[in-house]
Amino acid sequence: MDRPAYRRVLLKLSGEALIGKSAFGIDPAVVATIASEIRSVVDLGVQLGIVIGGGNILRGVEAGSRGIDRTSADYMGMLATVINSLALQSALENLNVVTRVQTAIEMKAVAEPFIQRRAIRHLEKGRVVIFGAGTGNPYFTTDTAATLRAVEIKADILLKATKVDGVYDRDPIRDANAIKYEKISYTEVLTKNLKVTDATAISLCRDNGLPLVVFNLQTAGNIKRVVCGETVGTVVGG
Repeated sequence: MDRPAYRRVLLKLSGEALIGKSAFGIDPAVVATIASEIRSVVDLGVQLGIVIGGGNILRGVEAGSRGIDRTSADYMGMLATVINSLALQSALENLNVVTRVQTAIEMKAVAEPFIQRRAIRHLEKGRVVIFGAGTGNPYFTTDTAATLRAVEIKADILLKATKVDGVYDRDPIRDANAIKYEKISYTEVLTKNLKVTDATAISLCRDNGLPLVVFNLQTAGNIKRVVCGETVGTVVGG
C-alpha cells in the first residue's frame, strides 16, 4: 500500500467533485478532504500533476446552448477551472504541500503560464502542479486538456476520478444491470461509444500509449490505491 507503482501521474478531477452537497460552487470542506487524499500520494514521493474541470461553476457547452457565443462560453469555462485550481492550491498549501498553478491563458497575477519544461522541473522538485484554463482553446474539454498535459509532462498514467467506480456498458446510475469492465481497449471505448471521456482524449491516449484508469473519487483512499497499483476501477488501454 505504501509502494507506488508509478513515478509521475496526472490526476483529472471534475469540477463537480468540489461541490459537496451544494447545487454549485465550492465546498471548502470537500476541497480539504480531496487535498488530504492528494497529500497521501505526494508523501509516497510520486510526482503529481492535476487538471480540474469547471462544471461546478460553468460549463462552456451548456452556456453556449443558452445563447452565449460558444467561444466566449468556453473561455468562461476555462476561467472557472482557474478558480477551482486556486481553491485546491490553497487547500494543499494548508497541508504544507508545495503547489504551483500553471494556466494555458496567461494571468500572471495569480498563476504561472504553462511552460512544459518548467512544469516538469516543478514535478522533479516534488511540487504538485495544477494545470488550469484547459488547453487555452475553445471547443476542447478538460478531459482532452488532462490527456494533453499528461503526454506533455511524460506521465506514466492518467487517472480520472469520477462519481462511479469504473467504465460500464451503460449508465450504472440509471440501469442497475449495467456491466462493469475491469479492462478495456481504447478502440473498444471508441467503437462502443462509451462515455468514459471524449473521443479526442481517448484517441490522444491511444496514439501515445497512455494508460487511463477510471475510478470512484468518493471512496476514501482510492487515489492512493490506484497509484500503488491496486485493482481499482477500470483500466483503459495500458
